[in-house]
Amino acid sequence: MLTGIALRSLLLLYLVLVPFSPVLATPLPAPSGRVLLTLSGDIAHTNAGDEAHFDRAMLEALPTRIIETHTPWHRGNGRYQGPLIRALLERVGADDAEQVRIRALNHYEAEVPVVDLRRHDVILAMSRDGEPLSIREYGPLFVLYPFDDHPELLTEAIRFRSVWHVERIIVP
Repeated sequence: MLTGIALRSLLLLYLVLVPFSPVLATPLPAPSGRVLLTLSGDIAHTNAGDEAHFDRAMLEALPTRIIETHTPWHRGNGRYQGPLIRALLERVGADDAEQVRIRALNHYEAEVPVVDLRRHDVILAMSRDGEPLSIREYGPLFVLYPFDDHPELLTEAIRFRSVWHVERIIVP
C-alpha cells in the first residue's frame, strides 16, 4: 500500500509526464480533399513532412465562429464563418507562438501578433452569408477580425493583418 507521500509523488510525476506523452497527442490526419492551407515553422503536429496541411473538412472540424460585421472591403454587413485562428494554432501545437506570418496566394505577407488572436475571435473566414468564399470574394480563406464588435480594430495596422487569399501560416 502506498503512503500519502508516495501517492502524491506518483500523482505529481503523472501530471508532469502525461502532457508530453506522444500517446495522448491526437495525430493530425492527412487531408482527403484539396489542401487549402499549409502551416509550417515551429509546429509540433504535422501530416506532410514538417508541415501541416488542411483541407476544407479539416478546417471545418476546428472550433468555429460566426462573425456578423462590415468590413472595409465589402458592401453591407456580412455573416462570415470559419475556424478560430487560435484554435488552428493549438491544433498544430503552436500555441506558445508570439506571432505568425500569414501569406496570401500572391505572396503578400503580414505579421500578426498572437495576442490579437487571443484577445479577439479572429477567424479564417471560409464563407460569407452561407456561401464558400471564392477567390473573387477574398477566399478561399480570409483573416477576419470582428470589426463591428470592436470598432477600435478599424485601424491601418489591423487592415494590413486582414490577409485575404490565405494559403500559408508560418510560425517563426
